Amino acid sequence: MSTNRRKFIKNSSLFLLGSSASFLFPIELLASMRKKVGPNDRINMGLIGCNGMGFSNLLSLLKINEVNIIALCDIDENVLSRRTSELEKAGVKKPDWYTDYRKLLDNKDIDFVVIGTPDHWHCLQLTDALSAGKDVYCEKPIANSMQECEIMLNLVQKSNRIVQIGQWQRSQPHFVDAINFVHSGQLGEIRLAKAWAYQGWMKPVPILADENAPSGVDYKMWLGPAPERSFNQNRFHFNFRWFWDYAGGLMTDWGVHLIDYALYGMKAGTPKSVMALGGKFAYPDDASETPDSLQAVFEYDDFSILWEHATGIDGGNYGRNHGIAFIGNNGTLVLDRQGWEVIPEKEFQGWGKEGIPRMEALPLQQNQGSGLDLHTKNFIEAVKAGDPKNLNAPIKVGYDAAMVSHMGNVAYKSGNRIYWDENRAQFTDDEANKIMMASYHNGWELPKG
Repeated sequence: MSTNRRKFIKNSSLFLLGSSASFLFPIELLASMRKKVGPNDRINMGLIGCNGMGFSNLLSLLKINEVNIIALCDIDENVLSRRTSELEKAGVKKPDWYTDYRKLLDNKDIDFVVIGTPDHWHCLQLTDALSAGKDVYCEKPIANSMQECEIMLNLVQKSNRIVQIGQWQRSQPHFVDAINFVHSGQLGEIRLAKAWAYQGWMKPVPILADENAPSGVDYKMWLGPAPERSFNQNRFHFNFRWFWDYAGGLMTDWGVHLIDYALYGMKAGTPKSVMALGGKFAYPDDASETPDSLQAVFEYDDFSILWEHATGIDGGNYGRNHGIAFIGNNGTLVLDRQGWEVIPEKEFQGWGKEGIPRMEALPLQQNQGSGLDLHTKNFIEAVKAGDPKNLNAPIKVGYDAAMVSHMGNVAYKSGNRIYWDENRAQFTDDEANKIMMASYHNGWELPKG
């Protein structure tokens, strides 16, 4: 984007259409809601990975009048066709199609890209986008290994590009209000923060035979740097999350969102040590690889963070199937996507006697508006200003959450309590250090940080 054009766009209005969650937004409404803007006002985007959150991010961004989608990239032409048809319902002109993201990045008319691909692609695509001079909105987790996280952090910080990570709860007002309350000190000393995801909707992944990739799918490109394997529907599209080659299971899927807020509330980064126990207890014989039940404990100087996840059940802490709890001497703040509340501790007055609350209870403070829409709006405002300091979830936020989540998986895989050497940026355990490294295949090379 030229300096004059960036300056012009910076001074133009940014209209965020609607406040309902983009995950459920009826695309037909966009046609009547979007207002036309002149060519000089447009911010041209390309979408890499058009399923799931990639497309949800696109719909959210299209509520901003200046955003103009000109390119879609996906290895599945069936997805490209379906998404193009859906965009036409919103009156959006057919974008150019790509199956190789590198060719999309060569398009000089694109100002920024959204990366919505599986985790094992994020590092390559983000760093290549930086080299191509693009701003980036990248889905979480930022990477599929701790080594990639380090590389991405270094390269983004060396660049002058705007990079927002899709941890949209950083823009959700009730999440921000809850953390402000935690930081106020009213809870007293906080000795433990909990984060959890109990996902009752998750059923067993059935065992399926390998087969030929569907027509229109460039499976070799889908694999990219992951190990060569025969095509299997279980490993494709949504279910890639449950296989180590491409992702880290619930630990890095929901964990990145929720552990991020535990870290935010405790003003914490990487822990001193980690231990984790779990396994495939719910569905021991299904096709997935990642644990369906896991507990991980992260040790800090004067507190700890506990992560829990379980599939097939919703019975999480405080009657919530997901959330974060900050447990203080005066009370506990419990936070999830619906809202937050404060439960006071009671001073012991003797057996059988009513305790005296140490602080005032605070009833549920409910969620308001769409965190995703506010997050994409924040990103575009930073793009217009050309200032990464305006971002709610810059690369360091994504780095911290992904590093800690991956540490939980490293501890699980190693079977040991592992200790982190902050100065050397590695574990004191040789096996854990091997697990934290990336492994690239099929001629793809790990970017140099």
